[in-house]
Amino acid sequence: METLFQQLTHGNALFLILVLGLGGSFQVGFHITGLSSPSPYIQRFINNSWYDRYGEPPHPQTVTMIWSLIVSMFAVGGLFGAISVKFISDLLGRKKAMICNSFIAVLAAGFMLTSKNVNSFEMIIVARFLFGYSAGLGMNTHLIYLGEISPRKIRGIVTLTLATFLSLGKVSGQTFGLSEILGREDTWDILLSVAALFSFVQIVMLPFFPETPRYLLIEKGDDKACKKALQSLWGQGDYQQEMDEMLTEQAAIEAAPPVSLLQLLRDRTVRWQVITISIIYCCNQLSGISTISTFTYDIFLEAGIPKKKIRYITLGLGVAEILTSLTCGLLIDLTGRRPLLFGGYGVMSACWIFVTVTLNLKDSSYWVPYITVSLMVVFIMFFCGGPGGATPTLNSELFIQSNRMASLVLTGLQGWFMFSVMGLVFPFLIVRTTKLKISSALHYNTHRDLYVMLKS
Repeated sequence: METLFQQLTHGNALFLILVLGLGGSFQVGFHITGLSSPSPYIQRFINNSWYDRYGEPPHPQTVTMIWSLIVSMFAVGGLFGAISVKFISDLLGRKKAMICNSFIAVLAAGFMLTSKNVNSFEMIIVARFLFGYSAGLGMNTHLIYLGEISPRKIRGIVTLTLATFLSLGKVSGQTFGLSEILGREDTWDILLSVAALFSFVQIVMLPFFPETPRYLLIEKGDDKACKKALQSLWGQGDYQQEMDEMLTEQAAIEAAPPVSLLQLLRDRTVRWQVITISIIYCCNQLSGISTISTFTYDIFLEAGIPKKKIRYITLGLGVAEILTSLTCGLLIDLTGRRPLLFGGYGVMSACWIFVTVTLNLKDSSYWVPYITVSLMVVFIMFFCGGPGGATPTLNSELFIQSNRMASLVLTGLQGWFMFSVMGLVFPFLIVRTTKLKISSALHYNTHRDLYVMLKS
């Protein structure tokens, strides 16, 4: 029996998976972590830009508001991108949709690179929205593309590469954010635009690959083009069985047409499935994993880690995440999803309890902040090896074919909406925490001085 690698290397499938990944989920991962390293430089740029424009420094709360908009606009754009994926992919086809999506990412990079020269933080906000739209549209089209190019027997493994490229994107964002590379004040705009280079690679390479066989057969009715695409991807063969399977799947879809999101929410027969998947996705977003990825610099600075070491520790977190995500498929096969979900949430909750303790004891000894870092590494490993790895295929397992598209829309809306709320609110929480600590310190020093004075 052929190994998976042998099947992938008979044709061009392996190269197509690589090209799709660079312009798909890789972009999401990069932009989630890429903003952490240059965050102090961008806030300084906002302050300087405001001063040059109005002749007076902005109120600190104004800077925080603009910074939170820069963070959250990525998720807002992702929300609109996720909503439009079905319309655009059906209108243009999967391949042209991915190429047009990459052009949007290149346009966003143009806004980002220009913003520094024209001294405009508004252009950063526009660029982040466009990057978000490209990420939301690209990630969902990436998933559809993978599902439609792969034979049924290896479809699950092929679609898992989406999570792998997501983790690779996060590590790349952290790597390019090192001060030795692009994590400096004079290069932060280049850092935030690097992902567009990978989009450009997709623009150049993707036209040489075929459209998805399923799209050619079902949407275009071209069985010869479908067979030619299968042979190009997976090597020479008859592929009549695969084409018959596509027609059978399409017949099943026509017998039970896809429902809309509103129809899914109104259907009482799937109410518990909707509640289950909504709770799991909400727990994943509210667990803190997105906050750690996006605000790593601020979190570790608050935890007491020296500034010069933060970016290297952040890179270590990314490596831990990608190693865990690579082994997650094996864990699912060995244990099933239920133990991974309950065990993962349990350990993650325990980690946050201990992090709360170590944050309050960070000034007691120099090694306490590193205990906080260790707890976050454990948190990330149990998230990626537990809930994070177990949830991507839940839609296909909990819902029948006619309900799956609506369930994907539901979970996509939940994820991007919560991400945008987190990006908008968390910067204010950091500022609020800092103010409370300064106030507590002043209060303590005042009482200590008063006690010393009375005693003398």
